[in-house]
Amino acid sequence: MELTAIRQRVMANTQILQNLIPPTVSYITQGNVLIIGPEDLARLAAEQLSQMASLVILATDAITSQDDEHLEKVMNSAVNVECFYNKIIDIKGFLGQFQVAVEQGETSAPLSVVAIRKPHFDMILDLSQSPCLNLEMLPPGYFYVGYDQAQLALALAEIPELVGEFDKPRYVKVNADVCAHNRNGINGCNLCLNFCPADAISSQDHKIEIDPYLCHGAGSCTNACPTGAISYDLPNPQSLLTYLQKLIGRFSDEANIAPVVMFHDNKSEDSQLLQQLAGDVLPIALEEITVAAIDHWFAALAFGARQVLIMQTDTTAPTLTQMLSGELALANRMLTEMGQPERISLINAKELDALDALLAVSNDWPVIAPTQIAVGTKRSVLFSAIDHLNSQAGAISTIVPMANVPYGRVNVNLDTCTLCVSCVAICPTQALRDGGDLPALRFTEQECVQCGLCEAACPENAISLTSQVNFDRNSRQALTTIKEEAPFECIRCGSAFATQSMVHKMLDMVGAHSAFSANIERLKMCGDCRVKDMFEDILQDPEKQLR
Repeated sequence: MELTAIRQRVMANTQILQNLIPPTVSYITQGNVLIIGPEDLARLAAEQLSQMASLVILATDAITSQDDEHLEKVMNSAVNVECFYNKIIDIKGFLGQFQVAVEQGETSAPLSVVAIRKPHFDMILDLSQSPCLNLEMLPPGYFYVGYDQAQLALALAEIPELVGEFDKPRYVKVNADVCAHNRNGINGCNLCLNFCPADAISSQDHKIEIDPYLCHGAGSCTNACPTGAISYDLPNPQSLLTYLQKLIGRFSDEANIAPVVMFHDNKSEDSQLLQQLAGDVLPIALEEITVAAIDHWFAALAFGARQVLIMQTDTTAPTLTQMLSGELALANRMLTEMGQPERISLINAKELDALDALLAVSNDWPVIAPTQIAVGTKRSVLFSAIDHLNSQAGAISTIVPMANVPYGRVNVNLDTCTLCVSCVAICPTQALRDGGDLPALRFTEQECVQCGLCEAACPENAISLTSQVNFDRNSRQALTTIKEEAPFECIRCGSAFATQSMVHKMLDMVGAHSAFSANIERLKMCGDCRVKDMFEDILQDPEKQLR
C-alpha cells in the first residue's frame, strides 16, 4: 500500500509538458450520411437516422429474409430514402469529405453528386459483412458495424452528434531536412510507409506527406523512422523523455526501489489499471503504445527503471503489434549481447492477472545505476542509453552483425572511388562528410541509418552497406577518414581543381580517344586555363574559327 501511495503522489506531481495550443485540423459536416449494406438492414438503420440532413442507401444485397414480420417492418422503414444498387469502385476521404465512386455503365460516377447533388458525403455507416475500406484504422466518420447490433447502436447514437465543426490534433510532424526517404529522385527509406495502419502516409513528389485528417496518431511512423524526421507532437519526443526521467527519478528516490514502466494506450481505464497493478509499476498513458519508441524504452532503463512493459489490447492494430514485435526482438537482443536481462516485454491486457510472476523475476535482476541523458536526436538518446546499460553489464566493445536494422557502416571500394562526394551530398544525416578544403571522405557510424541513398547515388558503384550494432562507443562516434588524397593541381596555373583519382579516370576513359588525343593536356587544366588554352590555340590558327 505504501508503494501505491508513493506512485499516486509522484504521478500526480509529475506532468508531461505539452504545447497548450497544439496545432489542429478541422472537420466540417452537415449531416449527409451514406449507408452501405444489405437493403433491409440499411433501411432499418436509416429509419433511426431520420433527423440527418440527407440519407442515401447503397445496397450490397437485396432483401433476402422471408419472414413476413421482418419484411413488413423493412417496407415501412425509410420509405423516402433513395436506394442505389451500383457496384462500389472506390471510397476515399474522411469525416465531412467522403467521396464514393460507383460503377455506372462502362465508367464510374460520384455517388454523392448523383444522389444528393453534393461533392461528398459527411459520414458513412457500413453494415456490410466485411468493411468496404480495407484498413486497420478506418477514417474518422466511417462507422463499420457489420452485423454487430451493439456496435450499430453505438454508431446510431454517435452519428447525429457529428454535425458541425470539430477539431482534432495534428499528432505528428515531418522534418524533411533529415528525412531519408528520397533525395535527388533516388529512393531510400520507406519504413514509415510500411507501417501506417490508417494509410495516412504517402510519397508525394518524392517527399513523405502525412494526411492529418486520416492520421489517428498511431505513432508507428515515428517509432519506425530511423532519423527522427517524423516525430510525435503530443507529446513530442523530448517532452516524453524529460517526463520519464523525472517520473522514474522521483519514484526511485521516494520508494528506494527501481520501478517498472508500463506504456499503455489512453483508451484503457486508468483507474482499473491502478487497482490491479503492483505499487512499483508506473503506468504511462499514450495516444497509442507505439508513441514510445526504442529510444524511450532504453532511456527508461538508463534512468533507473528495472523493466519496461508495453501493454497491447484487443484493439491494438495488427500492424502496430507486428512492428513492436520486431523492435522488441531487436532491443532485447542488444540487451542480451551486452549481458543485460531481457528487460523489455510486450504484454496483453488479459495477462495483467499473471503480471506478478513477471515482476517477481525482474526483482532479482541486477540494479541499474540511474544516469542523466541529454535531450537530443533520436539516435543520440538511444545510443547514450545503450552505452550506459552496456557499462552496467558486460561493457562489451564488439560489433554484432544484424540484418535489416537501421544501424551500421558504409563500405567504400577505395580503388574505384574518385572522391566525387555524391554520397556526401545525398546523405540525410551527415554520416558521410567531405574533407573541406582537401579531397577526403569521412564517416561517423552512429549517424548512419542504412537508408541506401549513398549506395544508389554513387556513380562508380563503389559503396556497399553493412548492417550491424557497434557497442564500442569510441569507434562508433568517431569521425573516421575512409579515403583522402592530394588534390590534382592545374598544370598551367597550379591551382587545385579536382581529385587525383578523378583526373586519372578521365585520362583513362577519354585520353586515348582520337577526338582528345591532340588536346590531352587540357584534361589536366582547371576550367579557366582550359578556356584560355582553347582561345590561344584558335588565335594561333585562325582557320579553326571557320571549322
